[in-house]
Amino acid sequence: MKARAPVGPALVLGGLVAGIACGEAAGPGDARALLVAGASGAVWCAVYPWTRVRLVIGVLAFALLGTAVMQRALHGLEMSPLRTPVHARADVTLVGALVDDPDGTRFTTRVLVRADSFATGRGRARDAGARQVLVRATADAAPRLRLLAAGDRVALRGWLEPLSDFDSRWRWHHAVATLHARELLAVAAATSPLDRVANAARGAVLRGSASMAPVDRAVLAAFLIGDTRGVPDDVTERFRRAGLSHLLVVSGENVAFVLALFAPILRRFGLFGRFAGGVAVLVLFGTMTRWEPSVLRAIAMALIGLVAGYLGRPAAGTRVLVLAVTALLLVDPFLVHSVGFLLSCGASLGIAVLARPIGARLRGPGWLREVLAVTLAAQLGVAPVLLPVFGSVPLVSLPANLVAVPLAAPLTVWGLASGVIGGLVRPIAPQVAAALCLPSTALVHALLAVADVAARVPIAIDGKAALGLVALTALAAAVMLGVKVRRDVRAVPAR
Repeated sequence: MKARAPVGPALVLGGLVAGIACGEAAGPGDARALLVAGASGAVWCAVYPWTRVRLVIGVLAFALLGTAVMQRALHGLEMSPLRTPVHARADVTLVGALVDDPDGTRFTTRVLVRADSFATGRGRARDAGARQVLVRATADAAPRLRLLAAGDRVALRGWLEPLSDFDSRWRWHHAVATLHARELLAVAAATSPLDRVANAARGAVLRGSASMAPVDRAVLAAFLIGDTRGVPDDVTERFRRAGLSHLLVVSGENVAFVLALFAPILRRFGLFGRFAGGVAVLVLFGTMTRWEPSVLRAIAMALIGLVAGYLGRPAAGTRVLVLAVTALLLVDPFLVHSVGFLLSCGASLGIAVLARPIGARLRGPGWLREVLAVTLAAQLGVAPVLLPVFGSVPLVSLPANLVAVPLAAPLTVWGLASGVIGGLVRPIAPQVAAALCLPSTALVHALLAVADVAARVPIAIDGKAALGLVALTALAAAVMLGVKVRRDVRAVPAR
């Protein structure tokens, strides 16, 4: 039976996004009344049976919720405990935990830190309200900070200032200020058990690839866990020009491959065991990949799928996508400004809506039609995001993805498995660990070759060309529809 399109949930999501836009335009605010009104409307819709009135109230309720959560999120940035020292550009000693892995250049290191406390001068430490700060470390603090990982605790000394210029975009990562750190006073291991396990798992995966060449290992790390710090700029640029940038970040495909890797183990458990084990795998993998926006979307969808399967109520892909995006935007409305999140949602929507119709109109072997349809649908889905952000879409991206994407499954599954096994056997049998890396090396070289060849094709589609293609496609569809109608009219026998 053909699944119905989730028109109602999609309209509710549209109301939520519209409300978030209104909340951003309105600016910071407490918005308690809007939050209570929106929550009351959402509860009413959940209790009463389905009617058109319920749909209208649901859209309005989520529009109010969107406005409220965005205003409150902006209010949290504006009214942080760090507000006074930030505007005074004061020297502070800040204690907190790293939110992600440090990155930067040879002489500077950049990382988000969740601040627990701060002190100005010789004053006593005050609560920082768990606000996030963009740390830019220089001097001796930079190389020492670069060696740490997400979750590690630090004490830094430097001076605060408001986010400005290019750093202003970090407010959408919940940063309230920039800390120019001169000294790294103290370091401690992560206190969260989940962070410790995730960092250990990352280390286990990467230790097995120690025998690979630096560039190959960096590309593998980017592909498996989203760690792009070691990828050279020229390699990143080649992947971008080839339309393969999504391969250097962890995406929904990686989440699906990880679940497939653990599936033989999870099948040995009962229904609840499979559900709990799947949730544990997703949470651990999300922590390993630092909860990148594309991973957030994929994990949210996977969690909804696990819950639906556990309750015996499987849901269609488009409905799961709409529910996942709605839940994530309610939790973090700043995701509307994340290009990675928008690209991930666009690709998923394109595949869910367009892949089957495109595949039905193609000719050739079934496996080829399926791969081509999914790739083309994903490219069409991300085009509305790529064009305004980057100005153009590489024309070669479709054939490049047709060649590169099938390499994703074996590289992910083998890279994770061989990385863990190679890391365990490396101290006693380094030759075995090196041999386990050979397939990963070959697959990485294949990806680099595809990106290199595709990047040499200079043709790209800009906004005007895209509009022209849309117009030509619409014209062709209209002509085909007119021909079909004319044939149907001629086929009707005269009375």
